[in-house]
Amino acid sequence: TSPSTTRCSSTSFIIIWGLLITASKTNGICIISTPKHKGQRTMDHKEQIHEVRSHSHHHNGNGNGHHRPRGPPPPAHGPYDYADEYISPQMSRDDALRRVKTAGSISISPELFEKLYLSPQNNVKGDLRKTFGNPTPIAIVGFLISLTPLSCDLMGWRGAGGSGAAGIGSYFFFGGLLMFVGGLLEWVLGNTFPSVVFTTFGAYWLSFGATLNPSFAAFSSYAPPGAASGAEGLATKGFNASFGFFTLAMGMITVVFLVCSLRTNIVFFIIFLTLVPTFALITAAYWFLAMDFAGNSAFAAKLLEAAGACAFVTCMAGWYLIFAILLASLDFPLDLPVGDLSRVIRGKSEMSRV
Repeated sequence: TSPSTTRCSSTSFIIIWGLLITASKTNGICIISTPKHKGQRTMDHKEQIHEVRSHSHHHNGNGNGHHRPRGPPPPAHGPYDYADEYISPQMSRDDALRRVKTAGSISISPELFEKLYLSPQNNVKGDLRKTFGNPTPIAIVGFLISLTPLSCDLMGWRGAGGSGAAGIGSYFFFGGLLMFVGGLLEWVLGNTFPSVVFTTFGAYWLSFGATLNPSFAAFSSYAPPGAASGAEGLATKGFNASFGFFTLAMGMITVVFLVCSLRTNIVFFIIFLTLVPTFALITAAYWFLAMDFAGNSAFAAKLLEAAGACAFVTCMAGWYLIFAILLASLDFPLDLPVGDLSRVIRGKSEMSRV
């Protein structure tokens, strides 16, 4: 063999060896073959991977002088577990893809999970959370686009009024549709608490919109015989007393949500904390109207205005929460704290393990 051929072979070997080292630094799986001398056994796949990674770690320039020893790799589940990185030639295509996806998955902290899903982290089967997006912001947007204008209507800003009748469309398609879809998707992902919250309020917005819609005859059914308009039913004792029980029931379930939210975060807790007096004030307003519609109209208007103020505080907390969740979803450099409570009030199962 000529000297030039020998030099070319040596150069090619050095280039190939450098490429293998570079690939190993990027955590790629490289299978190499070393010259087999007489009496030397051939390394299996795990040993070859360990050989490349040991060599690359020795040359990584970290300056600490430490590297993993050469030779057979440690057993699985030891200090260096290669179980998620090793792909056997006998594996099927699906098993290999599943192994690669497992090795490349990213786990999030319990604090970030609670921030994104408004629920303490729980273990569920399957990888749906890795397959689908986070439905929590969808439901929150539907809630905010419905409640924010309604709170302004109740406070009478810029001449608004009519108990929010102008927002019937948003109650159906934002509050009802988005919150119900978001709640169902949370249920699919195994997030019980947010799924119950979102579907409950989604149904509330659909019910509220249907009550204000004349097509459902909710108030016209109470109109006295011979009334010129079905809207006269809004001033009857029966309608106001009956609708007051509906808002009372919503206030009761909101109290339950308030207690449960102590395991989520401060912002979510504030949302329920301000919703409870909102429903209480609305209930009181309708019951005062039921007692004497004409005589208590002015006082009921004040109660509804106070309810609108409480709901507006709810909206401000909600807008902050949706902003924080979307920033975290995009891995934005700005991180808005929400006051994680999942580690402050520990769960029953966690306390039993201590």
